[in-house]
Amino acid sequence: MAFTFRLPVHYGSVDFARIVYYPQFLHFCHIAMEEMFAAVVGVTYPDALQREKVGYPTVTSEADFVQPVAYGEALDMSVSVERMGTSSIVFLYEGRRTSDGELAFRVRNVQVAVDMEAWESTPIPDHHRTAFETLQVAADA
Repeated sequence: MAFTFRLPVHYGSVDFARIVYYPQFLHFCHIAMEEMFAAVVGVTYPDALQREKVGYPTVTSEADFVQPVAYGEALDMSVSVERMGTSSIVFLYEGRRTSDGELAFRVRNVQVAVDMEAWESTPIPDHHRTAFETLQVAADA
């Protein structure tokens, strides 16, 4: 089941057209990952980076921008897992406008577990993997 939380759209995220500037959606995904870590993994992302010495940089990103999002709107963000390998994980991020429930954007990121001291890929730690498994979507979804 996906992890979900509500994310308000602040003034600094919009452009001259008064809608979210598209690179901000990728930033929203990172915020969602940090929120998910604390709630699902039980470790804050800074603690994963600094104490556990493991990070999850994005190596591939694919985005679909479906509907505009205005300043003052909020997004119901969700994070789910499509696939997991030994060291890589495919996260699916979605943002739905709270005003009408419409899908605003979808981002698929391939992220790799990295040893923060050696800066090389490493197997996903068992306690992270167990938590991520709770977010897996069905194969036919």
